[in-house]
Amino acid sequence: MTEFRIGIDVGGTFTDLVAIDRTGKTVFAKSPSTPADQSLGVLAGLEELARRLGLPLREMLGRTERIVHGTTVATNALLERKGARVALLTTEGHRDVLEMREGLKDDRYDLRSPPPEPLVPRSLRIGVRERLRADGSVAIPLDEASLAEAVARVRASGATAVAVCYLHAYRNPAHEIATVERLAHELPDLYVSRSSDVLPQIKEYERVSTTVVNAYVGPGVQRYLTNLERRLREGGLAGSLFIILSHGGMAPVEEAGRLAAATVLSGPAGGVAGARRCAAMLGIPDLIPFDVGGTSTDISLIVDGQAALSSARGLAGERIALRSLDIASVAAGGGSLASFGGGRFQVGPESAGAIPGPACYGNGGAEPAVTDANLLLGYLDAATFLGGRKRLDLAAAQDAVDRLAPRLGLSREETVLGIHRLINLKMADGIRLMTLRRGVDPRRFALLSFGGAAGLHAVEVARELEIPRVIVPTVASVLSAWGMLASDLRYEVSRTHVGERAAVDDDGLRAIFAGLEAQAAARMREWFDGPLRVERSAEMRYGEQVFEVDVSLDDLDWEAPDLVARVHERFHARHEELFTYASRDQEVVFVNARVAVVGAVPAAPAEPAAPSAAPASPVTERLASLGGWRSVPVYRIETLEPGMTVTGPAIFEAETTTVVAGEGDVVTVDRYGWLDIALRREAPEPA
Repeated sequence: MTEFRIGIDVGGTFTDLVAIDRTGKTVFAKSPSTPADQSLGVLAGLEELARRLGLPLREMLGRTERIVHGTTVATNALLERKGARVALLTTEGHRDVLEMREGLKDDRYDLRSPPPEPLVPRSLRIGVRERLRADGSVAIPLDEASLAEAVARVRASGATAVAVCYLHAYRNPAHEIATVERLAHELPDLYVSRSSDVLPQIKEYERVSTTVVNAYVGPGVQRYLTNLERRLREGGLAGSLFIILSHGGMAPVEEAGRLAAATVLSGPAGGVAGARRCAAMLGIPDLIPFDVGGTSTDISLIVDGQAALSSARGLAGERIALRSLDIASVAAGGGSLASFGGGRFQVGPESAGAIPGPACYGNGGAEPAVTDANLLLGYLDAATFLGGRKRLDLAAAQDAVDRLAPRLGLSREETVLGIHRLINLKMADGIRLMTLRRGVDPRRFALLSFGGAAGLHAVEVARELEIPRVIVPTVASVLSAWGMLASDLRYEVSRTHVGERAAVDDDGLRAIFAGLEAQAAARMREWFDGPLRVERSAEMRYGEQVFEVDVSLDDLDWEAPDLVARVHERFHARHEELFTYASRDQEVVFVNARVAVVGAVPAAPAEPAAPSAAPASPVTERLASLGGWRSVPVYRIETLEPGMTVTGPAIFEAETTTVVAGEGDVVTVDRYGWLDIALRREAPEPA
């Protein structure tokens, strides 16, 4: 009998695992990540999870209905430039699109910055004689001799992956399909990425870049997922293995391997899914998900219970035009290293990672990290880290800080306070990027703190931004893995239809979306036999604009006689919402139609507990620096009951996370046992 659902999130330092049974009982575990082979950390975590459930690993896997997994294989390949050796087959005369990009530099005022190095060297960008017109008609047929020569060059190059991207193939994929068939026949072991399959949309650079990224990360992702699934099956897994994609939905292993570029935000997408679930459970529609792990802080927005999707994303300087959740990543985490160079004291972006980790891990780390500072400030207890399974090395942390402090001209205490303050400011700047720079006032949101290190910083980051409320779930340290179990199956398709208003009428628009819906639903039925939900959207712009605006078309009356006019009014309203104006007298260009078919998966039950009248009792006190060194009460989160209230300063500990509340902050335990922190309204009186 299947009864478990398991979520797995591989982070830079730890791999998080969550198991939920049919009653909603939740058990979670952590194991060190193994960057060289992530599956080793996953299997070690599953062993620990099984131990906590009191079951042999084979029995736990045999009783598991579904595993949902977020992976960083694609992310790491891009960040570290360790992907496949890729060859690009493209229309003759157009092999330099990757270097021309969009004619823009990331920093247009930096005259010395070198152009980004393309993922495909020029010698492996091979022109093939063929040409389609903009309407998809054939101008030059696919030249078999030219194609044969290109395939021979690919064979001789040692490439392990091929990206095929011909001009205007989004209109007519015939030449690309013929090329892929030739490659499959002559080079069957190559990973092939076809633009008309990966991103069948207008805009040449975006399509080429996304297709190349898919080829670059695809072999590694496919190899990892295939090996992981094989090991899980050999270990007794009876249920399904799904992978979280960047848009927040999940897909089978085969689909994730085909569209590997869609996994680059796999882990953070689970966190956003978890944040949406929290918003629904708590009845708080506006949240700022604040996810702090070992190497980075991921920030997004939940507005009216929904997370924003964007196709204007990238990673490591590479354009990936697939739809993904709108997440900003800041190089700030528990492993961020403090340094002094060029006259600057800075924390990050370099990280100690999982190996060797912060100095206090005792694995040979010599530079001070944020975790070392938190230990020396008294926020962490060396003896209870990870529930006592890993004792932190206080002396190693002191030695690391003492090597840096003289270079700064500061004492040890001043140095660790500076590290903590700098990382908080860096995290706050990440939230400003997602809110104030977009015209959004963060003060009307609550901050949702999750990730193993978030609780150590969330309150002070919120105070910096005048955010009045911080929520810390009991599953905070593994919320991304927990959130994956609240994700739905999702499959997206799109079609380019560039034209002004007169170019498409009501019936034509209905036909476009009906065709996309049928295509997406047919694919979804291969994976899922439950009820389906359809989401429609379009990318549109005014005639003189270059970039499109993504407009939701949900809740639209598709049988209305003035359908096109209603769609355009949606665009005007969205444009006004984003940019404070709309030009309703201008013609609207309809660029891309998009349909997502969603297979809704029921979320695990979450039953609130009755409030308790008992007072909260600390388990101990610890000397910590909170507005000066003082003895601070320490509470165990798992012993707190709904209705209990604590006024800070206070430290709250669980096996895998620690939460610090400042003086005057009021911490209430809500009906789920989560911490609901109301920040003090004014500065406390001097001690």
